[in-house]
Amino acid sequence: MAYETPLYPVSLAVSGRRCLVVGGGRVAARKIEGLLGCGAQVTVVAPDVIDTIHSLATTPHHGTETGSLTVEVRPYRSPEAADYRLVVTATGIAEVDHAVFGDADAAGVWVNSADDVDNCSFLLPAVHRDGTVTVAVSTGGASPALAGWIRTRVAETVGTDMSVVSELLDEARSRMKISGKSTETLDWAQILDQQVVPLVRRGHIEEARSVLRQFVDG
Repeated sequence: MAYETPLYPVSLAVSGRRCLVVGGGRVAARKIEGLLGCGAQVTVVAPDVIDTIHSLATTPHHGTETGSLTVEVRPYRSPEAADYRLVVTATGIAEVDHAVFGDADAAGVWVNSADDVDNCSFLLPAVHRDGTVTVAVSTGGASPALAGWIRTRVAETVGTDMSVVSELLDEARSRMKISGKSTETLDWAQILDQQVVPLVRRGHIEEARSVLRQFVDG
């Protein structure tokens, strides 16, 4: 069942922060890989752990910082979820996932229970990444398949050049701030639509940078 009230979307900075994943199967492996890619310090706890997860413990991960993974082959020990900044449980065993949720929630720790909205304080969206650009789609738990479908269509529409555009805009905004100008004075949408994005898509990066500087310095 999906959430009936609107969810508040955020992007969490988990780099260098301790996160717990309870579960050692394929679903847990996907959650672990996502956290590691964002630089989290991940501990996984499960009585049985698939080889994929063991492999992740020795694989370099490229995020803001390199994440790390500690694998503990054992059952979950209540109330250890309270010791982490973020918790994901994916055991598929209702009583275990519920116990993890209860421990984390009681301690004010955000927790996600895979495919179990009732035992979640946050949901994980379908994600597309292109450098610093992240597109995330959620259906409030109603249909992960639909979220993935929408994510793919959005990614196809946006294209693969948005990381370059993002870097150029970061440069332009920094230039404005240094000069004491407000970044709210420009119609960024018009600049992107009419000049910057078309130039970047044709591979004219320096020309796009020059256009932005003209607007920023003008």
